[in-house]
Amino acid sequence: MLDPKLKEYPYPFQAHVGFEITDWSDGYCRLEQPVVPHIGNRYGIPHGGVHATLLDTAMGYAICYTGDPDDKQLAMTLSLNVQYLAVANGSKLIAEGRRTGGGRSTVFAEGEIRDDTGTLIATATAVFRLRGSKKG
Repeated sequence: MLDPKLKEYPYPFQAHVGFEITDWSDGYCRLEQPVVPHIGNRYGIPHGGVHATLLDTAMGYAICYTGDPDDKQLAMTLSLNVQYLAVANGSKLIAEGRRTGGGRSTVFAEGEIRDDTGTLIATATAVFRLRGSKKG
C-alpha cells in the first residue's frame, strides 16, 4: 500500500490519462488505470501507447524510490521494449514495475499489465539512466 507521505499530486499528463499510483516501495511500483473511452484506440480498446505509458511509468517509479518525499530521484528511459499479449476485458488496467538490477547510474526493470480479471495484457523490460535526486 502507498505510504500517504509519498503520495504525489498527479502531473498534467497523468491527470489527463487518469492512472493512480496505488503502491510504491523500494524496487516496486503499482499503478491502476480505469478503462475509460479517452484511452481507447479506434476499436475502442486501450491504445497500445497507454500500455507503454503505464509500463514505463511503473518501472520508472520502481527504480526511483527513495522513501523520502523531499528527495525525489529522477530517471530517464533509455530503452523500452513492450510485448502486447492480450486485449483487456476488465474495467481496470493494473501495471506493476520491478527493479531487476543495474548499478549506480544505469538500472534495469521489468513490468507487466493485467486487467482486473487477471488476464496478462502486456509485459515490458526497460533500461533507465538515473539522473540524481532533486535533493542532492
